[in-house]
Amino acid sequence: MDYAQLGAFVTNVLFVTTLGWYLITNLQWYDYKIERVVLKHHKPLWHVGYFLIPLIAYYAFYHFFWIFFYFALLPAIVLWHKKLDKKLVLTWRVKRFLILLITLTLFQNFICTLKDVCGIYGVVMPLSLAFAGSWLIENYLFLAYKKQAEKKLGQMTALHIIAVTGSYGKTSMKNFMTQMLSRQFKVYATPRSVNTIGGIIKDVNESLPQDTQIYICEAGARQQGDIYTIAQFLHPHTVVVGKVGPQHLEYFKTLENIVRTKLELIHSDRLQRAFVYKDVTDEPHEKVTFFGSEITHVTATLEGIDFDLELDGTCLHCHTDILGAFQTMNINAAAVVAYALGMDREEIVKAIAALRPVEHRLEKIEAGGKIILDDGYNGNIDGMLEGIRLCSLHAGRKVMVTPGLVESTDALNLKLIHAVNEVFDTVIVTSELNRALFEKNLHVNRTVILKDKAQLTATLAQETRSGDIILFANDAPNFI
Repeated sequence: MDYAQLGAFVTNVLFVTTLGWYLITNLQWYDYKIERVVLKHHKPLWHVGYFLIPLIAYYAFYHFFWIFFYFALLPAIVLWHKKLDKKLVLTWRVKRFLILLITLTLFQNFICTLKDVCGIYGVVMPLSLAFAGSWLIENYLFLAYKKQAEKKLGQMTALHIIAVTGSYGKTSMKNFMTQMLSRQFKVYATPRSVNTIGGIIKDVNESLPQDTQIYICEAGARQQGDIYTIAQFLHPHTVVVGKVGPQHLEYFKTLENIVRTKLELIHSDRLQRAFVYKDVTDEPHEKVTFFGSEITHVTATLEGIDFDLELDGTCLHCHTDILGAFQTMNINAAAVVAYALGMDREEIVKAIAALRPVEHRLEKIEAGGKIILDDGYNGNIDGMLEGIRLCSLHAGRKVMVTPGLVESTDALNLKLIHAVNEVFDTVIVTSELNRALFEKNLHVNRTVILKDKAQLTATLAQETRSGDIILFANDAPNFI
């Protein structure tokens, strides 16, 4: 092997690995669904610049490709990676893919070199084989892990499983139920926003304690059948279906499809009771109880919420430090579940008073003379409008930081913008996704549109001062 051939050998390995790194990063963002990476990506031009053009250039200008690779593509990919706010997490799945890809590329190149049959070292073949091989390995491991998790759940005969879903609010419902029920039971809930079948299986195998009495699990979906799969794995005893709206409409196409998908959770052969928000459906079911009318006389301020809660004909006055009138629906769901599982009314009132906010969901923080409402994990119109209303109660300047609504409609984003115009002095837009709508329709004293979220910290320091209230409404990683 001469120096030229050695250089081509090394460049090929590095180039294939670079494309593989880009591919697996995107796959991780989109739940390892290649069809979503190809058809549903929010920035498809990235595929053109970081994958298609380099691939074409490799075959079209093979002998000079090393110049483009080392002096253009590789620096561009490194810079792209550094700017990402949701970088690739080196899970074992990612490591297996990269190891397989590099191994296949080295094997291909050694064979070609020894046989002296390749004018150009291949790129498409090792990438395709690594993707296919990874898919087979992960499906085999998934089935093995699923069987292991099913065995563990089967051995926990006294375990009561609660499954929670909805278009939004499911993480808050899960957390409020956990806090309430933990006063009387040994409770474990899926962490953070883990809500896919793969995440749930991993959680059961690695984290679910054997002495758990109640397991509360969040169920999410990107397509019809996702929640049914979770229901058939968990076989929940209690099901909660919260508010359903046009979230992820680009995947489900119609609101009816979203409703149908959320109601898949009821398909459990161990179902004892299901609590469904009153506006989701009016279809009766012998095990379904509709909730959402038990909360009345709501007063929501920057100090918390006061409301009345009716449980089994008894009216209870409640207070919580949780912010946002919309949270009463999530508290309502937690209360009816707690009552059904045997908690008495007085204990439920105490539990509501002791509720702690869920991180990044209208979480109130006071720092440097500023009031911060961190609602970064809230991506629905009702929650964002409530955050705006709460800010309107503040006497000082009002600043909003938002990408707008993600995976939603222009009509709902316009509704959001009109509400913003009535309240805020300054708006910082953190995504290009809804830029055109904001530029055309936003009419506040000052608008700042960031091309790079890395500029946000410096922008906030420049645009805010003591006495301001700052609402972080929704967040979107910069690949969106």
